[in-house]
Amino acid sequence: MEKQQKKSKSHVLAIPVPAQGHINPMMQFSKRLASKGIQVTVVIFSNMVLRHSRRLGSVQVVTVDFVSYEGKLSSDDYSKQFRATVTRKLPELVAELSNSSGNPISCLLYDSHMPWVLNTARQLGLIGASLFTQSCAVDNVYYNIHEMQLKVPPEKLLVTVSRLPALSALDITDLPSFVQGMDSESEYSFLLNHVVGQFSNFREADWIFVNTFNTLEEEVPPKISSIYEMHVLI
Repeated sequence: MEKQQKKSKSHVLAIPVPAQGHINPMMQFSKRLASKGIQVTVVIFSNMVLRHSRRLGSVQVVTVDFVSYEGKLSSDDYSKQFRATVTRKLPELVAELSNSSGNPISCLLYDSHMPWVLNTARQLGLIGASLFTQSCAVDNVYYNIHEMQLKVPPEKLLVTVSRLPALSALDITDLPSFVQGMDSESEYSFLLNHVVGQFSNFREADWIFVNTFNTLEEEVPPKISSIYEMHVLI
């Protein structure tokens, strides 16, 4: 009698930004995926010296040493060093976890603030999925800045900004602090470039997920999907 081989579960490697407001959304979404029968491993890059692995409910969590350094790095230098480290270690980690679990990783699920992870997914022949951890409304503001449909900073004499697609008219004070009074010398300039950079290659991702609720923004996701020319899952 021939033995029937069991099909392996899809194995997703989730990669959150190791910062406040980013890990929890990725963890909650990972648990949601696991509840659907998908194997999920979450990797957190941190400045801890020791690497360890543990289970958190239905999700396997792996902590990997990011970088050890003396002194204080600027935000820009820290970001560049983080990107270089993750880009170097990720292929090795994918191979190691695929072998140790007996179930090859098939998808890289990454925080949208790390769009460059998609390049690694393509190099490894894996599916690339992006999770936007903020609401559609906030993402829409940053998207319009990326597309140069919204000036930064807004005109000082302007009481309300032009109606953005899928959003009601907004006062300048309704915009994220990164946008208000922004200029090239602002302390927020690096952060603004960072959040706007989420849209540098988002249309190339195989999947896009957004951390929001239909009942919270029921009018926004359909319009966003139309604007982005893709189906956005929330």
